[in-house]
Amino acid sequence: MTLTLFGYWRAAAPYRVRIGLNLKGLAYDQAPVNLLKGEQRQGAYLDLNPQGLTPALAIGDGVVLTQSLAILEWLDETHPEPALLPADPLGRARVRAMAQVVACDIHPLNNVRVTGELAARGQDEAARRAWMARWLAEGFTALEAAVVAHGGTYAYGDTPTLADACIVPQVYGARRFDIDLSPYPTLVAAADRAADHPAFAAAHPSLQPDAADA
Repeated sequence: MTLTLFGYWRAAAPYRVRIGLNLKGLAYDQAPVNLLKGEQRQGAYLDLNPQGLTPALAIGDGVVLTQSLAILEWLDETHPEPALLPADPLGRARVRAMAQVVACDIHPLNNVRVTGELAARGQDEAARRAWMARWLAEGFTALEAAVVAHGGTYAYGDTPTLADACIVPQVYGARRFDIDLSPYPTLVAAADRAADHPAFAAAHPSLQPDAADA
């Protein structure tokens, strides 16, 4: 199986998938899609992913997967070790909930297409950053409580999970925009420990092939 990941070096959702691929020990090629230049909305990429979002993962035979959480769960089902989800149903539900706080509640309100729309509606950079901070605070407050209740070395327990694959890119993004993370010490500590894991470290935006073109 030849895997090709279409994404943008600094975008959170492809970052999640890189983490998952690395944790599974899978080799993959990368095909950069420059979000700032609008390449995700151009014909060649839209043929792969009609939604015009990243990531997309080509898995061979013309099959392309989209949506980061769907891709990560596919990886877990097709390459079960190491598992991204706990073995017990309650644990899986908790980890999925933590991942979805990021992928469904925080990130969709703060991504490039939303902040671009805010700019088009006359919101200056300070207003856009305040918008981002407002939604991140709501999600991170919930995640801080979840990590306090269920965390160990990582956000949930003592092995990396789907939750960490979502949280680490979101913490990276928050730091990019100088958002105050001091109210979330347990969450941030778990994210920083995860970021030191070799699979997470190799997925860092600064190490991606298109980072040099930024």
